[in-house]
Amino acid sequence: MWSIRRIAREAPSVVILALVSTPAVGQQPNCPPARQHEIAQAGAPCPAGALTLADAVALAQKKGLSAEASREALVAARAHDRAFNARLMPQVSVGGMAANYNHSIIPVVQPTGETQFVSQSQNESTMGLTVSQTLPWLGSTLTVGSYLDRVDLSGTATARTYTSTPFLVSLSQDLFKPRERLWDARAQDLRSTLAERQYLESREDAALTTASAFFDYYAANVALNNALTNAAVNDTLYTLNKGRFEVGKIGENELLQSELQLLRARASVDGAKLERDRSESALRRLINVHSADTLVVIPPQEVPTVEVDPEKAVAQALRNASITEQASLDSVNARRQETEARLNNGFGATLQASYGMNQTSNLFGLAYASPLPRQTLSMQLSMPIFQWGGGRADVEAARANIAQISSMTRARREQLVEDARYAALQLTQSQRMLTIAAKADTVAEKRFEVAKNRYVIGKIGVSDLYIAQNEKDQALDAYVQALRSYWTNYYRLRRVTLYDFKEKAPLQ
Repeated sequence: MWSIRRIAREAPSVVILALVSTPAVGQQPNCPPARQHEIAQAGAPCPAGALTLADAVALAQKKGLSAEASREALVAARAHDRAFNARLMPQVSVGGMAANYNHSIIPVVQPTGETQFVSQSQNESTMGLTVSQTLPWLGSTLTVGSYLDRVDLSGTATARTYTSTPFLVSLSQDLFKPRERLWDARAQDLRSTLAERQYLESREDAALTTASAFFDYYAANVALNNALTNAAVNDTLYTLNKGRFEVGKIGENELLQSELQLLRARASVDGAKLERDRSESALRRLINVHSADTLVVIPPQEVPTVEVDPEKAVAQALRNASITEQASLDSVNARRQETEARLNNGFGATLQASYGMNQTSNLFGLAYASPLPRQTLSMQLSMPIFQWGGGRADVEAARANIAQISSMTRARREQLVEDARYAALQLTQSQRMLTIAAKADTVAEKRFEVAKNRYVIGKIGVSDLYIAQNEKDQALDAYVQALRSYWTNYYRLRRVTLYDFKEKAPLQ
């Protein structure tokens, strides 16, 4: 860890400094006396209730609307995964038919061979308990059940019959057909992992967006403070120059230039206030915190020194990024379509077999006595003869889809590799640029103080003074942007790789 500490400035013994002192916007009495854009010295108290970058990121990931949506999406994905896995377990169910009543006139053959039409009422009730188990690797379904059937007749003849099946084992097996449950299981495993990684990426997206909004607001506060300071300085200088003009020490051109600079400084204050309000509203929306008080933000007091090997960043991105799982899921779906197109347009068969025991009787108790064997076996065949080339076209389309997905996967992988490598390089560069920008800001500020003091005693012209002031403003803006660039690149690297290079561990 290293701290950016700007070189302390000694207050010049010039009266004008007392006239241009302007309190910083949002500055609290406990803040360090340095300009608000400076990182506080170690041990210096910060404003009570001030928002740090870490606080803003934590709030966005916990209370932000996008974070809530991401959490609900993860909850839904996990629930779908639990439901899918539960359905792969043995399924126990009870079913039946409480009543199936039929009253009609039916033909009845008499012992003499004559057919008579008589009125008859029939009601059938059934009940069954079944346990079924899918076998994804075989593409079959195994069922064990127990059933009871009762038929009640009324009319010319009254009777009640029970038919029991104490147990019945059934197997339904597809032959030369796609094993849909197996493909579903493969896809579900990938979807589950994909949802977890997408959730982590959504959290890092929120962190990156919040960091950008945080420094937008911080930069707007710095710009407003600087604009107010410039306006105060230029107002004092204009008052000083009016007195000099009256006694003939400066010309009218220098006075007009001083007045023009004051007008520009005042206009900058109005623009800076509007930008400060807009960026504050954007930050509040991201962290979902709304109040009437002005939001006070404090930049990180320390910047972690992160050693990032671009090759390691690439390896972590390929291992952790969601597009890796998405590519696998797309490949599984494409191969499934090709398999289904090939098998569904060819020879297929379905084998159904069962074995059990059954018995029938007019008495309930006897319906379970001495049960007799019950067996069934059936095979259904299907073979398309002529499809006008439709089956072959389905297979060609599926194979073309596999080739397309393969090309898209390679493109996404190369893009991920490039993003990870340059995210690592950009973070390393940002660390160097931040150190340079902090030093340049200190030098430019000191140069402006010297130029201002020399102008007051008449050693330099007004043009030199305003050049120094502009360079001071540019150096300040460059420092703030360098600070922002470092932290946005820091969170961008985390987002691309889903890896914390500071803790040297994958994000959880």
